[in-house]
Amino acid sequence: MNTELESSFDDFDKAPVIRRKLLPWWIKIFCWLFMILSLCALGAVITNLFMPNVNVSLYGFSSDTAFSGIGMFIIITMLIKGFAAYSLWFEKDNAIVVGKIDAIYGIIICLFSMFVLPFIAEDNRFQLRIEIILLILFNWKLNKIEYEWDNLESI
Repeated sequence: MNTELESSFDDFDKAPVIRRKLLPWWIKIFCWLFMILSLCALGAVITNLFMPNVNVSLYGFSSDTAFSGIGMFIIITMLIKGFAAYSLWFEKDNAIVVGKIDAIYGIIICLFSMFVLPFIAEDNRFQLRIEIILLILFNWKLNKIEYEWDNLESI
């Protein structure tokens, strides 16, 4: 009986595991940056209701209004990035999967921006997108911590 009582209280003696500690400092900074950026994206949509021009830009795509096709594409991309950042920062169970989807989505957009957009845009210049390096590193780091993230209990 005494051992059953002790084992039930052992769970309270464990220090809480914080998944956020698995994230490197640069991902933590980008989490905050993209959570703020997603709020700015929502602000751009609201502002565009009252003002005719709101410039939005991401990954080489830009628009003068949030209610155009490219503008909505940029806003949705910002919101996806914000959701991935929120999931990682608040240690959600699906955060790694959402982060990987965000990284792969961003890599595809960057590749399109670098290799297809110059041929269909008026400006016929190749642009090397530095973001692609960070997106590849982000995806690599998420792959590296995925097992430990999934096997830890969050508080």
